[in-house]
Amino acid sequence: MDILEKLKTMIRYYEEVISLPHRREIAAELRDEDDLFLLLLYSEMVGIPNPAYYYTLELYPYMLEKFHDWHLRMGMEKSPLAGFRCC
Repeated sequence: MDILEKLKTMIRYYEEVISLPHRREIAAELRDEDDLFLLLLYSEMVGIPNPAYYYTLELYPYMLEKFHDWHLRMGMEKSPLAGFRCC
């Protein structure tokens, strides 16, 4: 192993050690952002006015897979939307 490879290995190890304690926080922040996005996406169906409703309709087919996990994380045992039965 030459010096360059050793240096790259040390840098990778250093980055792992630095980022290790923050992985849970980063994952929680990403999950919160996803939850907010899904709330904005389905807000019109929940009863919250959404001025961009027309544009978010195109995203529904892509987000249906994540909808079940989202409503369970939000504390709703069954789907709050009458049109979507996922449980």
